[in-house]
Amino acid sequence: MAVKVPRLFDPSLYLVEPESLIYFFLGVILAFPASSWTFLILKHKKLQLSGIISFVSNHLGGLLLAIFFFFLYLLIGSIFNQPIFNYIDTFFDTDVYLWRLRFATEHYQDMSHRPVHPYINIIIRPLVALISLFLKGDTLYATFVLVALTGAFCVFLVWYFIKQFVDGPLYATLVAAIFGSSTSQLIMGSFIETYIFLAAASLIFLILLLKDKPQYTLVITGLTTFGITFLNFAQIAMTHLLIKRDIKQWIKYGLIVAVLVVPINLLNNYIYPDDHPYLWNPSSYGREEKHSFDPTLQRAHYLGRVMFLHSTVAPEPVFFKEGGPFVKMWFFRAAIRKAPMLIAQYDGWFASTVAYLWFAFMLLGGVLFLKNLLRQDNRYSFNFILTIIFFFVLHMFYGRDVFLYAPNWMYAIFLFLALAWRELANKRWFQIALLGFLPLLLINNLSLFFLMLAASSAHK
Repeated sequence: MAVKVPRLFDPSLYLVEPESLIYFFLGVILAFPASSWTFLILKHKKLQLSGIISFVSNHLGGLLLAIFFFFLYLLIGSIFNQPIFNYIDTFFDTDVYLWRLRFATEHYQDMSHRPVHPYINIIIRPLVALISLFLKGDTLYATFVLVALTGAFCVFLVWYFIKQFVDGPLYATLVAAIFGSSTSQLIMGSFIETYIFLAAASLIFLILLLKDKPQYTLVITGLTTFGITFLNFAQIAMTHLLIKRDIKQWIKYGLIVAVLVVPINLLNNYIYPDDHPYLWNPSSYGREEKHSFDPTLQRAHYLGRVMFLHSTVAPEPVFFKEGGPFVKMWFFRAAIRKAPMLIAQYDGWFASTVAYLWFAFMLLGGVLFLKNLLRQDNRYSFNFILTIIFFFVLHMFYGRDVFLYAPNWMYAIFLFLALAWRELANKRWFQIALLGFLPLLLINNLSLFFLMLAASSAHK
């Protein structure tokens, strides 16, 4: 579909030059026996790489799934992250233009002068620079790769988490594949934004708690989350308390992070002068007012639809023209400048059917959770419920298109459902149901990008 819009997509980046085709196919043919032979040699001789071989062997399903989604996210990102989209808020209120400048160019300063991302550049820009070493110094495509890698890594972490609770890799693979095909992952795992990094940090934190890793690893993850968006650290701290259930350790953890964020914020602004206002500068928080709204029943209704339906099954976006040459496409538009609140709808029988099927899966998960409420340890499930509630309450007051923040709650919804469904994990009929739902979801959600391409290509 992208090849039909050459202004937005350069297919030569993904095609082999004609004179190199013979070498490409020869390499592909030789790669399979060579990799098998190398694997057998290393396994037989029990070399130092045996740990890596063992990891790959034990996690092959999750790794292959992540690789598939990496290339899918990279393809989408290489279209919609292009410099031609040099206006903010075009798609789902994302700031792709600003983050592309901050991560991939020398213009790293926050044009909005907001302190909510205290030291994000010291986290992300070094990773972009590292990847660019393998791309001839191209920091733009290094940023595309980093975002896609992070989105794919989230898919792998969801697969890994589920596999710790349920025997049999097929169930984990199916649920993780549906997660990777969700609207949230397809968009936020492709677009240059910050929220996919927050989702990855939250999932890493969960895995560290699950594996009972040392405190310093939790501190590093907490500091990373705080530096990307400091409000999300509240959710990390809540998870620490609910899973560990140790007040003293929780207080100690919070104090360590609180002490370290100040010097890291100073270091960030030393390395990147005038990056943005310091975290402790209260005057700079006034800029958040344009994102703040009064809570209403209508907003609660629309927010619930975005969180539980639109974040997984894509509806037809709301289209409107407001600044810049491109038509804006959002799923939710708050009441801005006396304009009415708008919400995307499912148009047509196919999208509605997929949405109803997803609702049925969620309803089944809720029933199974209540059925087993007193029969098992529900620490993780309760944590996922509170995570969803936390972000629901937060975005009752904050956010113009709340879909922008979907990665914050999507992993929680899917992991909650995965734990609730686990008594059906090895039931053949349920596996078939998940498998049948997956292509329907992918077809529906990928059709969203046809709309986005069509609307964008109409502008010269």
